[in-house]
Amino acid sequence: MDRNLGLELVRVTEAAALASARLMGRGDEKAADQAAVDAMRRAFDDIDIDGMIVIGEGERDEAPMLYIGENVGTKKGPSIDIALDPLEGTTITAKGGYNATSVIAVAERGCFLHAPDTYMNKIAVGPEARGLVNLDDPIPETLKKVAQAMKKHLEDLTVCILDRPRHDELIKQVRDCGSRIKLISDGDVSGAIATCMPDSPVDILLGIGGAPEGVLSAAALKCLGGDFQGSLHFRNDDEKERAKKMGVKDLNKTYTLEELAKGESVLFCATGVTDGEMLKGVSFTGNGAVTYSIVMRARTRTIRWIKSVHHFDFKPKY
Repeated sequence: MDRNLGLELVRVTEAAALASARLMGRGDEKAADQAAVDAMRRAFDDIDIDGMIVIGEGERDEAPMLYIGENVGTKKGPSIDIALDPLEGTTITAKGGYNATSVIAVAERGCFLHAPDTYMNKIAVGPEARGLVNLDDPIPETLKKVAQAMKKHLEDLTVCILDRPRHDELIKQVRDCGSRIKLISDGDVSGAIATCMPDSPVDILLGIGGAPEGVLSAAALKCLGGDFQGSLHFRNDDEKERAKKMGVKDLNKTYTLEELAKGESVLFCATGVTDGEMLKGVSFTGNGAVTYSIVMRARTRTIRWIKSVHHFDFKPKY
């Protein structure tokens, strides 16, 4: 896969971020998400790829655009699978909160798990703890392993967890171990990536979030040298049946990073919508805007931080 493709794809996340950022703090989650979807879809039309969406905005009957199974791009370039979230953090954006991003990951065909739109129990760690954690281990054992790998006291370890009632017991167990907790309202892809950033306070991410976001997280950590595991967490029998139709044979399987995002061809890019720990959000000027993005490549583990200055009078209207 051409390494320059990442720079092409970042234009797509920039378009989605610019469109949704205009609706920051307006209180309308659906409008912000739709703006990101529409802009991303139009931006894909100019990219020379034969892209198949395997993680998207839902299935065809549920999503008018960017649905699972949709083809995007000019059809003139490489055949790739695409995992995306045009606006990771719809509630964050609607409330003018922290850490909303637009995200895309790509790989060669067949390299991403076709995850159904259900929940996933997750664990994410940085390079220091790679290969040391297991989703099935007790929480105290996991935290001790990560603390030892990072040469930290258990009391200095910071655990990122989505702030949801379903995590009450998990939060209690972490507190009983004496570790610190960073509760986030949304955006656990950013939380997973934070485990790999040297200047981030986050050491490990735990808990149940969206399964599609789990694949995106695995793709990012593949590029960063971190580690990730996830197991599907179904809410009802209908979700189990949909998973079976998508090719999931073992509903209780714990997926490793390599099973979620295979091979060395993985590319990941994200653009900040609102300010966050990893990326600044969109800032608008008199005649344009400034965006901040990250582009990563698994094969070389190259990380590029991109600051883009956009002049709307000369920019395509996505």
